[in-house]
Amino acid sequence: MLIGEVARRSGVSARMLRHYDSLGLVRPTGRTVAGYREYSGEDIRRIFHIESLRSLGLSLREVGRALDDPGFRPSDLVDDLVRQTRERIAGEVELLNRLRRIGAAEPDDWADVLQVVALLRDLGSESADRRQRAALSSVGEVPVEALVEAALSEADPNVAGALRWALAQSGDDGLGLLAEGLDAPTAEVRRRAVRAVAEIPHDAATDLLRDALTHADLAVRRYAALVLGARGVVDAVPTLVEMIVEGTNDVDAADALSALAGDPASADRIATGLVERLVPGVSEPAARLRLVQALADLPGSTASTALAELSDDGDRVVALTATYVRTLRDAR
Repeated sequence: MLIGEVARRSGVSARMLRHYDSLGLVRPTGRTVAGYREYSGEDIRRIFHIESLRSLGLSLREVGRALDDPGFRPSDLVDDLVRQTRERIAGEVELLNRLRRIGAAEPDDWADVLQVVALLRDLGSESADRRQRAALSSVGEVPVEALVEAALSEADPNVAGALRWALAQSGDDGLGLLAEGLDAPTAEVRRRAVRAVAEIPHDAATDLLRDALTHADLAVRRYAALVLGARGVVDAVPTLVEMIVEGTNDVDAADALSALAGDPASADRIATGLVERLVPGVSEPAARLRLVQALADLPGSTASTALAELSDDGDRVVALTATYVRTLRDAR
């Protein structure tokens, strides 16, 4: 079959067939009676083999190696193609995200575009100092989406703090994305998300933290409870009491309960919650001691009664501490 006929039937242009010939990829092996070079059936099969490999993204050099190297392993080719494809997709996704962020910033002129591009580049810099400076300069300049993404991936504590500050200055625009971060599959991302929400001083952030009290991640629940306690949200009381019993950030939890106890109704509810955990023979002496210390700053008769009973506790340290606390309360 002559080159024109092969081109017409295969869809590979005559020019490309000549290029394959010049590279030694496939050459007509037959001759017509008139002496013209002619493609054999085996040559045509090789042409389609070349086109199939090219469709996978191989260069002509790689195609030639795949066809002619006896030691060539198809599995190695596939693995390499997978790697290259992933890298290409990741690069294109990053470009798309960058373009979306630039568009979201609504730049008015090229100077604004360059400013946004520079900040986005610095937020992704390998230098923690550059990332921190970019975070502190990004308020009102960089879309909140970019700030949230950076905050949820930042491991450096100083840069993370700057990013949380920037998000707090941006209002509650990033709360929807931070809520998604709370449900991330990675524990560290979830904890970065709750810390970022905690620094946003808006009712919507408080509502999101209140929802986090039932979160599956214990660390998220406890961090939310500490913040809510400082904000006067009594829903945090059960988690704060549990933290005292377990001895996890118990001093911070006791401080949060003390702050909540400024309201007499809340004080009684808190004291009741603590007393319910004072089960003789069940709660450990160390846990009872922490509960005594938490009761010390709570006003009201419920706390006083509990401390009187704990003055006769079977554990000497618990009893002495309760007695000492009662003495201080009486003096006040």
